[in-house]
Amino acid sequence: MLRAHLARANTHWRDLSGIEECLVVFQGPENYVTPGWYPGKARDPRAVPTWNYASVQIRGRPCVREDAAWLARQLADLSRHHEQIRPQPWSIEDLPPDFLEAQLRAIVGIEIPIGRIDGKFKMSQNRQDEDRAGVIRGLRDANDPHHNDEVADVVERAAAQRPAR
Repeated sequence: MLRAHLARANTHWRDLSGIEECLVVFQGPENYVTPGWYPGKARDPRAVPTWNYASVQIRGRPCVREDAAWLARQLADLSRHHEQIRPQPWSIEDLPPDFLEAQLRAIVGIEIPIGRIDGKFKMSQNRQDEDRAGVIRGLRDANDPHHNDEVADVVERAAAQRPAR
C-alpha cells in the first residue's frame, strides 16, 4: 500500500480521482556512461554510450482520501517514521488543534493498493570487471563533466556483489 498526501491546491489529486490505474515512478541514482571509460574498448571498439540507473514503478488504483481522521493518521505515521531517530521527536500532537485542523483542510490523501511493481537496476553489471572499474574511476573523477560519486558508489557496491568476469 502506498500512502501519501498532496496540497489541495495541487490539482494532480483531481486527476487521480476515479481512474482505474495510475503509475508512480521512484527514480534512483542515474548517470550517463561514456564508452571512453571502458579500458576494454582498446581490444573491442564495439562500445557505445549508455545510461546507468535504478528505478521502481508501481501501478495501482488510486483512492483519494479527504477525511480528517485518515489524513491525521497518515501525517502522524509519516512524521513518526522520520522523527523517531531524533533526540526529541516532533509529533503532530505538538500542534495546536485549530492549526492542525487548518493544515488537514489544506491537503488531500492518496492511497494506492499496489497491484504491480516493476524495478530496473542497470549499473554496468553487463560489463567486464575492467570496464566497471573504468566506469567507477570516470564517475569519481571530479574533473570529468559526468562526475557522480553517488552513482560510482552504487556501481562499486553492485560490482562487489557479482562474481568476477
